[in-house]
Amino acid sequence: MNYELITSHNAVPIKAWVKGVNFEDEAKQQLINTARLPFIFKWIAAMPDTHWGLGATVGSVVPTKGAIVPAAVGVDIGCGMCAVETSLTASDLPDDLHAIRTAIEKAVPHGRTDRGGRNDRGAWQTAPNAYREAYGSLVKTYEKITDKFPHISRNASPVAHLGTLGTGNHFIEVCLDEAQHVWFMLHSGSRGVGNRIGTFFIELAKKDMRGHVKNLPDEDLAYLEEGSEHFADYVEAVEWAQNYAMLNRSLMMDAVIRAVRGTGMKQFTVNRMAVNCHHNYVSREVHYGESVLVTRKGAVRAGEGDMGIIPGSMGAKSYIVRGKGNPESFHSCSHGAGRAMSRGEAKRRFSVADHEAATAGIECRKDADVIDETPAAYKPIDSVMEAQRDLVDIVHTLRQVVCVKG
Repeated sequence: MNYELITSHNAVPIKAWVKGVNFEDEAKQQLINTARLPFIFKWIAAMPDTHWGLGATVGSVVPTKGAIVPAAVGVDIGCGMCAVETSLTASDLPDDLHAIRTAIEKAVPHGRTDRGGRNDRGAWQTAPNAYREAYGSLVKTYEKITDKFPHISRNASPVAHLGTLGTGNHFIEVCLDEAQHVWFMLHSGSRGVGNRIGTFFIELAKKDMRGHVKNLPDEDLAYLEEGSEHFADYVEAVEWAQNYAMLNRSLMMDAVIRAVRGTGMKQFTVNRMAVNCHHNYVSREVHYGESVLVTRKGAVRAGEGDMGIIPGSMGAKSYIVRGKGNPESFHSCSHGAGRAMSRGEAKRRFSVADHEAATAGIECRKDADVIDETPAAYKPIDSVMEAQRDLVDIVHTLRQVVCVKG
């Protein structure tokens, strides 16, 4: 047994793959609160990158029957990873990688300015025609959702964020694998529209429960019962946001490939067997012979043969993995290294000089605004991988040479 078993009064068990990894008390209590909900199926699985999260625990796998907790999905709906292998090798890259980083930054809007307003550099002022055409497949359902819930739209078109990176822990990287092959990898989700959908339904669930919220271990665990009107609305909206996130990553990856080709690099091909996987989402799956809703907040599906990505940090290795289909984790694995401390604590504890030393040899931002993303703010990725050796096999080990942050 490679997990720790946590039991508590009036709660289903928690199986936590945290051996050898820091497991904060706040995250454990948050998991116990979720385990006390009456509709949890069998147990909750906690991944080795588990840490306290807003509303629900990051790195948790929550199987349910008859209800969904919107906060357990969160507001970055469909957030996930995408990676492709190229025919380039390390020797094909220039000694100075600044031009590649600059080209990627020009091709993909990133960051956030003007409080997300008209002059936000992280959004399109006018989205490229190809992006607008790609968005066409999502328009009908979005209009249906916002006709019923106008507050979600806030007069903001999702096209403005399609093919854009965002901020925080979202990134684009150029990496080398163990054979010195070049990979492109990125991390992003459903951007502003996903945030609006998640926030709206979290609050709607609280309103729907009205007086019952006070009986919950945490009001953020308010849920929508299957068969109710808003349950169906949420399922439709969250599925839409997950499709948007998948398209967002695909468009960004295409832009990265074009940008690198435009730097004068020798001609190269891309393996279209790309990994493109969510790690903040809900899906209906069969486990132990029963149909259940599986919410993964900071976890990747790792069914037998499933390909996934587990990134480290700005200065640590990342992994392309293949799932082992471990039933006790509900076919899941971690979505990354997991934060070892809050963003505020990282900014207090580390200096720009610390960050420069931790990212030596990597073409990336080395300023005060990314201190909260410095490698030491995350758990050691080697320990995280060891803790989940019964969940995934490592297919490729990547190390970044270029990192673009918002």
